[in-house]
Amino acid sequence: MDRERFREQLLVVMEGKDHWAWPAFTAGLVPKNQLHHHFEQEYATYVRDFPIMVGRAYVRCPIPAVRRSLAENLYEEETGGLIAGGPHPELFLEYPRGLGMDLSRFENVQLLPAAKRYRTFLDESTEHYGWEIAAAIVTIFVEGTKDEREGLNSAAGTSIPPLEEHPLVKHYGLAIEHLALTKAHRQVEGRHRLAAWTAILDHVAPTRRGPVIRAMTEAVEHWLAYRDAVAEVCGIRRTDSEYSAGVAA
Repeated sequence: MDRERFREQLLVVMEGKDHWAWPAFTAGLVPKNQLHHHFEQEYATYVRDFPIMVGRAYVRCPIPAVRRSLAENLYEEETGGLIAGGPHPELFLEYPRGLGMDLSRFENVQLLPAAKRYRTFLDESTEHYGWEIAAAIVTIFVEGTKDEREGLNSAAGTSIPPLEEHPLVKHYGLAIEHLALTKAHRQVEGRHRLAAWTAILDHVAPTRRGPVIRAMTEAVEHWLAYRDAVAEVCGIRRTDSEYSAGVAA
């Protein structure tokens, strides 16, 4: 598999990271008293331990240039020392804190079965399948979105709405000061995305590109099932999402 085909297949996989229920979340259709399920599952499935996952990729990688990129990512995620001013998992908790949720719930989250399977996949792929898969899963898949193509192809970057338009602010009354993690991501996102893609495209050997694509495809399958489960526990049906998409259009 040549580099361009590898890049295209990765982008196609990322375009599949698009869940039917997300428009309902961004349109404020999830009842506020159910929204805690979303935050709890996200936190326990990957947010809390994401620095550990990046660290696994770092220690397994034999390529200095890639390790430096992962080390910078790890340092920011674990400490916030470059941009955020605090560990990203702690800043994530500002969302539920600002919404008046009981943060003690986050100390012992019970993962939904599909969430547990997704988390098991993340652990296995970052611990047992080689640095290429570990790095691709954490820096391309977990940190990336369905809009990777637009971000990579746009010299000017993608258009970012003001913080006042953030769904949590607009629909749930979250104060902007609780968007510390969102602000940090916006500051570092472009550089981190480019670094992640450069590391994978330039340093994964041709013979390892196929396994990376297969692991990424499996990641999408687990993620979609996980988001199905979150939508169900939050009380969102496909008709809700279709309605919100129609309103947005």
